[in-house]
Amino acid sequence: MAAGPGGSKLADLLPVAEARARILADLTPVGVEVASLAQAAGRVLAAPALARLDQPPADLSAMDGWAVRAGEGAAERRDAGASAAGQPFAGTVGPGEAVRVFTGSVVPEGADAVLLQEDASPAGERVRFSAMPRPGQHIRRRGQDFRAGVVVLEPGLRLGARAIGLAAAANRAWLSVHRRPRVALLCTGDEIVLPGEDPPPGGIAGSNGPMLAALVAAAGGEPWLLPVVRDEAAAIAAAAREAAGADLLVTTGGVSVGDRDLVRAGLAEGGFALDFWRIAMRPGKPMLHGRIGALPVLGLPGNPVSAFVCAVLFLLPALRKLAGERTTEPAFATAKLGGALPANDHREDYLRARLDRDEAGETIALPFPRQDSAMLTTLAASDGLIQRPSQAGAAQIGDPVRVLRLDLPGW
Repeated sequence: MAAGPGGSKLADLLPVAEARARILADLTPVGVEVASLAQAAGRVLAAPALARLDQPPADLSAMDGWAVRAGEGAAERRDAGASAAGQPFAGTVGPGEAVRVFTGSVVPEGADAVLLQEDASPAGERVRFSAMPRPGQHIRRRGQDFRAGVVVLEPGLRLGARAIGLAAAANRAWLSVHRRPRVALLCTGDEIVLPGEDPPPGGIAGSNGPMLAALVAAAGGEPWLLPVVRDEAAAIAAAAREAAGADLLVTTGGVSVGDRDLVRAGLAEGGFALDFWRIAMRPGKPMLHGRIGALPVLGLPGNPVSAFVCAVLFLLPALRKLAGERTTEPAFATAKLGGALPANDHREDYLRARLDRDEAGETIALPFPRQDSAMLTTLAASDGLIQRPSQAGAAQIGDPVRVLRLDLPGW
């Protein structure tokens, strides 16, 4: 891996898209295992899932009614029996006959249409009909949804409830999936204490670890939260060695240029090869990427909002790549700006915003007036991030903007 830039010139700042592309190019999906449907939920399919039967498995009635021969014009038929779901009619529908059917029941042989029950008037062993059927009416044909042997789910798909339902309908009890990527989270800082502890003078409750662990878990990864490490290169090096069994090491804090920013020095003791460490974005300019041997490393900023924004833009795509997902890029939507914004500078901007809808149903993105990267209250209240390109001109209310939604489960 080539060493990246380390100076302070604007030209050294890597564009967001290029940084993400370099991170993703450095990753390969994790291993594969076989899981039950319950265990496979939220995982990414690693091999094609083939149907083991036809669906429907036979011609089935789509409605409650009577199975008949459509070619007969007689308005009265003999009641020959019934076909219920799971209890098919044993015989064949002959001339002048009708068989009572229910939704999901097998259409008996000889019948080629189903008349609705509201169009029928049973009377003893006879049934009178007020309408004549069309061939194929209210019948779900065998294999209408899928046939045995066809691929119903493609590799690279994250398995949600709908995909699990389809796999079950295809009679698949087990699926080949990628295992959950294990992400080691290493937070650094002399000032950090665990949530619930009393901070000393100048100390703060550490939010990055729990926040990123929740984000990783919601994205289908397995978070491994390491103990908080002091701002000492040797301590950082020792903690990084403990993370050797992870698929990805993520650090927070200590990646800027201050005297106490010692993450790069600590990682270097373990043979860290730097790819890049400065990105043309706000918040989150000081972010590094590289490797310690086979272990990829992302170094996020220490400010919690900066850490979260970088996690959404870089860590989550990396998790998708590791998990084997086809689509890795963040999914942006378009909205109308709800508040005027000044011209932007050389850095791509990500502004916390509330999302609402106007009377026409269009999404409105209203940026918070204060965007300080240490303010978690506005992050927690945000529904999305407004993306502003570098050197963007002033924007007015109603202008179109790109938005990365944050109002997703677990985010």
